[in-house]
Amino acid sequence: MSQWKSNATRPTMNEDMQYHIRCKRGDIAKYVLLPGDPERVNMIAEQWTNSREIANYREHRTFSGDIRDVDISACSTGAGGGSTSSAIEELAQLGADTFIRVGTTGAIQEHIPCGDLIISSGAVRHDGTSQYYVDQSYPAIANYEVTTALVEAAERLEIPYHVGVSCSAASWYCGQARPGFNGYEQSFFKNKVEDLNRAGVLNFEMEMATLFTMSSLYGLRAGGVCAVVANRITDEFTYGGIENSIRVGNLAVQILAEWDEMKRLKNKKYWFPSLMD
Repeated sequence: MSQWKSNATRPTMNEDMQYHIRCKRGDIAKYVLLPGDPERVNMIAEQWTNSREIANYREHRTFSGDIRDVDISACSTGAGGGSTSSAIEELAQLGADTFIRVGTTGAIQEHIPCGDLIISSGAVRHDGTSQYYVDQSYPAIANYEVTTALVEAAERLEIPYHVGVSCSAASWYCGQARPGFNGYEQSFFKNKVEDLNRAGVLNFEMEMATLFTMSSLYGLRAGGVCAVVANRITDEFTYGGIENSIRVGNLAVQILAEWDEMKRLKNKKYWFPSLMD
């Protein structure tokens, strides 16, 4: 693709090949899991019935396949809102309409231990990207069907989880009130964790606000589940649990597919009752 040549407004190649994710028409399912780390795409696809690698370019690794006859894709977003927005734009262009972010997170409530999952119902828009799509007062809210499917999946798998508002930060260090290089700080860093904690915000991560805002604006569905690897209140960091968030994400897709098929049949019966006799 070194000789890419197209218009500059929305660069594409033959068969609607997308510039960042390097996928084309027919490559992407309607249900897409969105990890940040490209390596997690392999972990996700290992749980599927069948899988194949579609593309691997920059931070975006993409697999497609099926899980118990449900077509599914996974595409890594990289870290942060900017690269996430590119992936969402291009996946939606190719027909994806339901997204689940599967990632890791740092809790900012004392009662949430490392290893638990957080299912985001909404996000504080500190992501540094979503404000370029719509006014900052517009809410970043998860789709209720996707959120319910994630809760149902966690319940079925008996994995501890918490549901609530996340804060999507634009950076992992200073954006999440960690000191920068050589202890660099600004005064407004000092109360950020405490202020969000008092507001009942559950966690820091970096992509939910971008995903939720764009999905709402574009008429798509989105939700998110993250494994807790840090607690900023207790100052604990224990990396693990990502396999549980992946299990929940994959099962949630199957649940959504069941619900979507039930709705389709119900609508079919309503309009064409003779077909259901």
